[in-house]
Amino acid sequence: MELRQIKYFIEVAKREHVTEAADALHVAQSAVSRQIVNLESELGVDLFIREGRRVKLTPIGKVFLNRMNQAMNVIDNARLEVEEYLDPEQGTIRIAFPISMAAYTLPTAIVSFRTKYPKVKFQLKQASYRALIDGVVNGDFNMALIGPVPKNDPKIKSDILFTENIVALLPINHPLANHTSLKLNQLKEESIILLPDGYILRDLIINACSSLGFKPKVSFEGDDIDALKGLVSAGLGITLIPEITLVDNIPHTTVKIPIVEPTVPRTVGVIRSSERQLLPAENLFYEFLKKFFIRLDGFKN
Repeated sequence: MELRQIKYFIEVAKREHVTEAADALHVAQSAVSRQIVNLESELGVDLFIREGRRVKLTPIGKVFLNRMNQAMNVIDNARLEVEEYLDPEQGTIRIAFPISMAAYTLPTAIVSFRTKYPKVKFQLKQASYRALIDGVVNGDFNMALIGPVPKNDPKIKSDILFTENIVALLPINHPLANHTSLKLNQLKEESIILLPDGYILRDLIINACSSLGFKPKVSFEGDDIDALKGLVSAGLGITLIPEITLVDNIPHTTVKIPIVEPTVPRTVGVIRSSERQLLPAENLFYEFLKKFFIRLDGFKN
């Protein structure tokens, strides 16, 4: 099995078309077809189902693609590690993050980091909670910011950077807007705005309400934090979001109020694989993150 064959296989699998893969690889279609046939012959299985000019992966082809993607990530990391060994301060950091950390948490850390290491480059990817964990485990990226921090996963190493509370964001003319704090059960009859099903932040809020014996009346959903803020600003309901998403960014015509009895905490941290070492530049940023948030006013490790 040759590296060239693997690259051709991955490109064909991605495009599901041999000609399009050959064009992307800047080689002849016949060369791609020949390498795929040789690879299938060597493995003793069909990796593709041929459907005219298009192809689709067989079940074993999907398994093989997953493993080859992981293998290529290992090869790429090895190459980068050799390059960064000479000068980690000019390396590349691949990090993923959830939508709740896109506006303030990660950008603030990167700005501070680059004042010390201005030549380091970043490749950023936004992903859902489960995709962040799976991406780190599978090697799609080497570390991720995440909240809440996962527990008891042997494939993950994690560090809690800080703990924050979920707060309520209300229209400024709402009857509850003049309160200094709100009990969670005061919201059981209110129109609530949340992220859609499948988001861990939604689950955190639903579970907190369930512990008090009620299910929130979700009237609107938005697929990012800014959408939730916009709906509240328009007077369409109340949202419950992490406090850090409102740092320097409370929309006009809204008010932020702490939630008490109970508080709804969320740990925020950074995760990496327990089975792989970080690249030198990434390890610089990993160690930086653990110290950076201790210094941020308003947050504690």
